[in-house]
Amino acid sequence: MSKTILIVDDSASLRQVVAIALKGAGYEVIEAGDGQQGLDALKGQKVHLIVSDVNMPNMDGLSMVTEIKKDPNYKFTPVIMLTTESQEETKKKGKEIGVKAWMVKPFKPEQMLDAVSKLVG
Repeated sequence: MSKTILIVDDSASLRQVVAIALKGAGYEVIEAGDGQQGLDALKGQKVHLIVSDVNMPNMDGLSMVTEIKKDPNYKFTPVIMLTTESQEETKKKGKEIGVKAWMVKPFKPEQMLDAVSKLVG
């Protein structure tokens, strides 16, 4: 059975690049345009991994992850932040709330797939 990955980014073109790479590797993909949509997309779905941007309108990625981790169903769901944000302080906060990997844009799809496969197998 294929694994499902939620991509949350306010850039449709970036979501498309990530989705194409993931689908090409055999994953199912759900997309959301901001943190609030990301939370809504999770409702009752089995998601094996989340790839999220940090800076988004309505709800940023770190706030979304904080909310997600409160839900027992997603407490252990791995999260990869894919962002232009590379400040140590932001990364540290991400780690504290449960982010498993941090990738800075622009990124190579192979790098991302490598991180994804390590986290979801």
